[in-house]
Amino acid sequence: MGLALDVARRAGPSGDVPVGAVVLGADGAVLGEGANRREADGDPTAHAEVLALREAARAAGRWRLEGSTLVVTLEPCTMCAGALLLARVDRLVLGAWDPKAGATGSVLDVVRDRRLPHRVEVVGGVRERECGDLLRAFFAGRRSPPEGRGARPDDDAHGVWTGAPPEG
Repeated sequence: MGLALDVARRAGPSGDVPVGAVVLGADGAVLGEGANRREADGDPTAHAEVLALREAARAAGRWRLEGSTLVVTLEPCTMCAGALLLARVDRLVLGAWDPKAGATGSVLDVVRDRRLPHRVEVVGGVRERECGDLLRAFFAGRRSPPEGRGARPDDDAHGVWTGAPPEG
């Protein structure tokens, strides 16, 4: 997670949300990494996870990344959760949960849907406070919560949970 946090910090200067992702091979070697580049590239698919998976597939010389682990500072969205499944990633390690767009256990749980042919093991909340603090610092002063919406006990004004996602 330390490397993913370092990668995330690289996204900030471009105006991108500081999310970092690293793909580790079965032997623990780094196969790919990525930081959000949607703003920098003008590409809605340039999420940290997708960029890290692309780099890992190039390094491995194949699109199937069985035995690999993706480590990311923020819970993946639906697109990224789908990419994890398509790449056959075995394990996901995430930092902060995303109560607004998370698709690996909070809002949705795409990667463990029994109707799909592949499932991903999810380990959440790794260095959660540090990952969340990076995001909160980025969003501080950039926007305020919607009118009339106060922060929930498990949710800050910028949509980063400081605890495990709700059950169900």
